[in-house]
Amino acid sequence: MSEKIKIIFPDSDSKQYSNGITPYEIAESISNGLAKAVLTAEINGELTDLNKPILKDSSILFHKFNSDKGKEVYWHSSSHIMAQAIEELYPGAKFGVGPAIEEGFYYDIDSDRKFTEDDLRKIEKRMLEIIKRNLKPIREEMSRKDAIEYFKTKRKDPYKVEILETIAKDEETVSIYHQDSFSDLCRGPHLPSTSKVKAVKLLSVSGSYWRGEESRQMLQRIYGISFPDQKDLDKFLKNLEEAKRRDHRKLGKELELFFFHNISPGAPFWLPNGMVIFKEMEKYWREIHDASGYQETSTPLVVKDSIFKKSGHLDHYEEHMFKISSETENLYLKPMNCPEATLIYSSKLRSYKDLPIRLSEIGRLERNELSGALGGMFRVRQITMDDAHVFCRNDQIQDEISRVLDLVKKFYSVFGFKPKFYLSTRPDKAMGDVEIWNAAEKDLESALVSNELDFKIKEKDGAFYGPKIDIHIKDVLNRDWQLATIQLDFQMPERFDLNYEGSDGMKHRPVMVHRAIFGSFERFLGILIEHFAGEFPLWLAPVQVAVFTISDSQKEYAKEIHNELVKANIRVVLDDRNEKIGYKIREAETKKIPFMIILGDKEKERKNISVRQHRKGDLGNFELKEFIKKVTFLIKEKSYKDYF
Repeated sequence: MSEKIKIIFPDSDSKQYSNGITPYEIAESISNGLAKAVLTAEINGELTDLNKPILKDSSILFHKFNSDKGKEVYWHSSSHIMAQAIEELYPGAKFGVGPAIEEGFYYDIDSDRKFTEDDLRKIEKRMLEIIKRNLKPIREEMSRKDAIEYFKTKRKDPYKVEILETIAKDEETVSIYHQDSFSDLCRGPHLPSTSKVKAVKLLSVSGSYWRGEESRQMLQRIYGISFPDQKDLDKFLKNLEEAKRRDHRKLGKELELFFFHNISPGAPFWLPNGMVIFKEMEKYWREIHDASGYQETSTPLVVKDSIFKKSGHLDHYEEHMFKISSETENLYLKPMNCPEATLIYSSKLRSYKDLPIRLSEIGRLERNELSGALGGMFRVRQITMDDAHVFCRNDQIQDEISRVLDLVKKFYSVFGFKPKFYLSTRPDKAMGDVEIWNAAEKDLESALVSNELDFKIKEKDGAFYGPKIDIHIKDVLNRDWQLATIQLDFQMPERFDLNYEGSDGMKHRPVMVHRAIFGSFERFLGILIEHFAGEFPLWLAPVQVAVFTISDSQKEYAKEIHNELVKANIRVVLDDRNEKIGYKIREAETKKIPFMIILGDKEKERKNISVRQHRKGDLGNFELKEFIKKVTFLIKEKSYKDYF
């Protein structure tokens, strides 16, 4: 063993250190500030505990709370602190899994006690006590066989035993983290001390089936969040309250857009107001796709299993597919449109002159999501996908990817979204030759670079048949959403033996680009509802203008105004009920109608209208033609900002 090892830093600078030095000691040698802030280190691409000795030349990357990996370790360690608090307060509790999630953490608990809000506060208080104890988690590695015995006899935890006997069945050694009296099966890494956690809040408790299977034990899932600073926690909780106000399920019901019913779990029932938005989105989608040279298609919902065997979906995706048995054959509800798109391509002979062929489809899909994973419009079983598949020659790849990127930017700009781009590379369970994957990844990277787009790498996050560009946006609450995806696929054309005749008269294989601009109608509209808090841009609003009378004497004039607005293709409602005008206005504000026309005797005499804007109030008097001109312009421009 050499006395010195070389440590390479992210800027490619390197330094010699004593063999066996820990990541924390390296951070301390750089600055006290870094040592205090660092949560975990990445050694040769693998996350590790800060106290683990480094025994060979290595690259190092430090992670603080401001990185995704830093947050993951922080929140996972927080879940262990919560589990320890529960075990101390309620002896006999058993534990399922306790991962970090996108925002915070949870732990699944098997306990005779039905946890209440008061219990959450008690657990929270005990967590703060554990944090103050400054406990230092200790990692112990043991054989899987010994670990099974340990959790059977000492911990008496059947859930960890099952994990070891099933999920970890191919591992020779496993790791256990000890934190004072609490011990848990865990890959790690963990924070160097519980004292790193400064602010914590337990958010909710809900039911969760063990391993997501309805036939298994119902556990209690406690969600929590933690931060290195109380100010960050306060800000998070404030945003959480705002998110509750904007909850698309709540607003969907209040605005009569859609509802869910247990007769069809995971599938929305669209109401007339919701269908207005749905149809407007379809209309705009068709406008931009027609202008971009796409040809719209439609493919069957129920398909024989043979096509999914050929495409690879049965090997890689069957658990998410609904199977239908008939008398003589196995059928599936299609979970995606791409295999069927290949049949449309191969329905006639193709020449190099025909390419690129851009086939679009607004297709209804069915995916067998676990019931516990369903969540309003964000996770549904019935999906309306805005899909398209481009078949092109190799020399057309860069241009076609660039065209899709332009389409994405144009579409998102209508809503004020600023897209961020990620290149997702080959997953572990990928289909096809590695060299082809490498070439496809390079093609996507070249397209991003040539379009001068900043991007990050998402390692091993590609589709099973090809790498992809994922496009994310942030909403008004600064939440990150992945929406569009552009996938480059050399595998499916090979599997379906797709060809075109080249200029040389020989057969050649096309390349297939899978892409969706906003993913699914359901999820995208759920995001829009929360982003705009139900106050849709004028062009999407189910009702754009409401016409109100102050008294019965304006009824005939109100009908004239209403009819003119209808002729101008403005979505309008007439309310000439014998109700106070204040009541009508408050009702319209609740329904978030963008404009209200108020008609009294003065407006009737002067042949004009008084206009109010939602949340902004009185805009003054207008000539009807002037108002119609302004409103139709705003609808045409698809403005999402303040109107007048």
